[in-house]
Amino acid sequence: MGILGKIFTWWDGATIGTLLNSARTGEKVGTDHHGNSYYRAAKRQSADGPFPGRERRWVIYNGANDASRVPPEWHGWLHGSFDGVPESNLPPARIWEVEYTPNATGTGGAYRPQGALERGGHRAPATGDYEAWSPDA
Repeated sequence: MGILGKIFTWWDGATIGTLLNSARTGEKVGTDHHGNSYYRAAKRQSADGPFPGRERRWVIYNGANDASRVPPEWHGWLHGSFDGVPESNLPPARIWEVEYTPNATGTGGAYRPQGALERGGHRAPATGDYEAWSPDA
């Protein structure tokens, strides 16, 4: 992406302003296994800010800006559920936990049930337990 894309777009990575703000006022806290970087304001927000006394936290995505790519532990940190970085607050992994899969809505990999228009629009015939409403009845 060129410099103009970085200046004017936000949907495919961080803008120039966000990158400069992260370098100037942000303290990098960590990264997740997707390569997303997490920052917090080096100084506490002043009393006249949008959330007085609350620390500002943000994420710089590695690739497209997709909030579903933020793991749950980092989501909790971003929203102030706990102060320490997630690695220090996580319980051990359970054997039944599955790996993250990205949100496939709107892509070719999205779920399309039998009868969906994208699969030809053919569905199984009705079984006879449905009776259509008629205004004359």
